[in-house]
Amino acid sequence: MSDLQPLALPTDAWPDWVAQRVDEQLGRAQELLAQLKDGTRRSAEEVLRLWNDADIAFGDASSVTGVLQEVHPLAEVRDLAEQRAQEVSRIRTDRDLDRDLFEVLDATDAAGLDEQAERLRDKILRDFRRSGVDRSEDVRDRLRAIAERLTVLDQDFARNIRADVRTISLTPDRLGGLPQDWIDAHPAGADGQVLVSTDYPDLLPFRAFAADAEARRELLTAFLNLGWPVNDAVLHEMLDLRHEQATLLGYPDWPSFDADVKMVGSSENIADFVVKVAAAADDAGRRDLDTLLARRRQDEPDATTMDATNASYYSELVRREHFDVDAQDVRRYFDFDRVRQGLLDVTGRLFGVEYYRVTDAPVWHEDVAAYDVIEGGERVGRIFLDLHPRENKFKHAAQFDLVTGVTDRQLPEGVLVCNFSRGLMEHGDVVTLFHEFGHLVHHVLGGHQRWARFSGVATEWDFVEAPSQMLEEWAWDADILRTFAKDADGEPIPRELVDRMRAAKDFGKGLFVRTQLFYTAVSYEFHRDRPDDLTQRLQDLQRRYDMLSYVPETHFHAAFGHLAGYTSGYYTYMWSLVIAKDLFAQFDPANLLDPTVAHRYRDEILVPGGSRDAADLVATFLGRPFSFDAFAAWLDRAPAARS
Repeated sequence: MSDLQPLALPTDAWPDWVAQRVDEQLGRAQELLAQLKDGTRRSAEEVLRLWNDADIAFGDASSVTGVLQEVHPLAEVRDLAEQRAQEVSRIRTDRDLDRDLFEVLDATDAAGLDEQAERLRDKILRDFRRSGVDRSEDVRDRLRAIAERLTVLDQDFARNIRADVRTISLTPDRLGGLPQDWIDAHPAGADGQVLVSTDYPDLLPFRAFAADAEARRELLTAFLNLGWPVNDAVLHEMLDLRHEQATLLGYPDWPSFDADVKMVGSSENIADFVVKVAAAADDAGRRDLDTLLARRRQDEPDATTMDATNASYYSELVRREHFDVDAQDVRRYFDFDRVRQGLLDVTGRLFGVEYYRVTDAPVWHEDVAAYDVIEGGERVGRIFLDLHPRENKFKHAAQFDLVTGVTDRQLPEGVLVCNFSRGLMEHGDVVTLFHEFGHLVHHVLGGHQRWARFSGVATEWDFVEAPSQMLEEWAWDADILRTFAKDADGEPIPRELVDRMRAAKDFGKGLFVRTQLFYTAVSYEFHRDRPDDLTQRLQDLQRRYDMLSYVPETHFHAAFGHLAGYTSGYYTYMWSLVIAKDLFAQFDPANLLDPTVAHRYRDEILVPGGSRDAADLVATFLGRPFSFDAFAAWLDRAPAARS
């Protein structure tokens, strides 16, 4: 086993540990940067090694603050992590605007560097210029102030979402249609009322199964108003500052600045891509919408529209009645503990690794499970699974870095943060778990690079979702599901049920894509145009792209967390899905665990991390550039209902 040891997390005294970890790593980073500017003549290789050492230290400081501010149960630790994250960001911004440091890197001679070192040098110099290091002192000062303020705003935006859990109060007779285990977990209080929260384990089953339309509307309205109204003002300031930053750097707007280093290449290409996908999804979306409306009219003959308060419910009815797929019957095969172990078993076989539970590893909450990742008898990383909701925890699903992996220096460590039920899971949650785990395995397998800049999920940001979206396919395969999807008696999920689930899977994809384009347009146009009335623009964009209607008096954007992290780049999900469909087409659907293609995919897509451009990684695996064909064929395929 590798001599490298995982990060030693504390068993207690978390505030002291966080402060010490950040102080040590920031101090080391500053010492290394000072060395670079001490006037000593160094080769390009020596300069890059010092830079890399400082980059590792910055990463070690920022990763712990990034994850702990989202997941630690103690407010003291979350607050401290936020404060220290601001400090890390400030010092890193100072580095990126340090003209003396830039001149040291710029003066290096690339001759004699190997391909990866030369790539690193090019990336560093590009990043310097995109930070504004070559601008006037006044401009650099303003860019520094903007960066510091944006760090605070990003934290405010996330905290306002994280802390905002809303509930509705219902009498037990309004719970008709919900699974019995869900009802049993929600007993009435002393006042005879049942509280239903906006957290996912309550929200998702309620949207899908609750027969009471007004109750569904009440809960979803509460959910779509999370973060409102406080985050509206936060967003306005965030959008204005990003625009100012972009224009100070010579770009017409933020999307132009952001897209310049992505696969998509330009803001205009994003707009063109949205139009192309919208057209491709139009027929499928209208087909889905007509089916949902026809079913709703059986209950409400005068219904003419479909919104999110009804879409999940009627989608489940259509799947049950047209495809003989009852989600409440399906969920009995997906016990959380079995699903978690099944995920580890499947991805272990797929990627040639093993996961060993580390029961004595210190963690920040008792729900968190730590595993060592073993390949060829050697520990190659550690992962943490934090998969259940709790107060003041990150509300959605994401992978966070804990340690950036560097060859012969430190192991990659990552954290998967989700909010799943502790009992039976919806199959959609199983798909989400596979998706998010794809990021985690990418972080670990790609986390063995010499240069920290290229470690893990360090590819262009509009490619990062492709490996995860592709891994979702393994959660739909009968042979794979039957290894862990078992009912209380241990009987595996019937193959014919999975076949029906796969047939039903094709229903709703057109609506899904059009809704994703709505989110994409919000992300893109909010940043491009910075509308005065965000809610009004939200409604306009929903009418233009989504086939579901706006839910009155809601403000979805106030809790759209991707506006902080992905900024104008939510198109990433559709862009990556196009690539994912092309990648998946290379696998044999009759044997998704075939080690030949799976290991080639691992080695050519995941293991390189960011050491090559994403387009080159994909072209190497496919033997050609990626195309739109597999995605278009998937959209065109109509669902086959039972006869």
